[in-house]
Amino acid sequence: MIEIENETDILINYPLLEKVVNSMTSRDVEIILTNNETIQNYNREYRNIDKPTDVLSFPIENISGHEPAGSIIISLEYAKNVSQELGHLLDEEVALMLIHGLLHLLGYDHEIDSGEMRDKEEYWIKEFNLPKSLIVRTQD
Repeated sequence: MIEIENETDILINYPLLEKVVNSMTSRDVEIILTNNETIQNYNREYRNIDKPTDVLSFPIENISGHEPAGSIIISLEYAKNVSQELGHLLDEEVALMLIHGLLHLLGYDHEIDSGEMRDKEEYWIKEFNLPKSLIVRTQD
């Protein structure tokens, strides 16, 4: 099951988000679409970083195999700014953020791995015909 909560007035392609999640995992996922102020509060509380960010993931440990994967929080305000700056659609940017967040929920971590998350992200980006990944953009 995919639960999407949009706390903004920004319209998003929900079927695309559902397709991404269903393609990547069979576990339940909660997606919260919010603004910069709210994601900054989460970022400050959970990462001690007092600034807005694009996407945060909160995985749930999979003990029995039946637990939800976790929650993903995406700032639509942040995504809108990045998509305008880079010249692609807002829905594409949100899908990129979702893929990135889902990979974190599934146990990948680009900050400590040897490129596995980047490879997985590139695979899913090609599957959905999306622009450059978050990892590639930050490493370029």
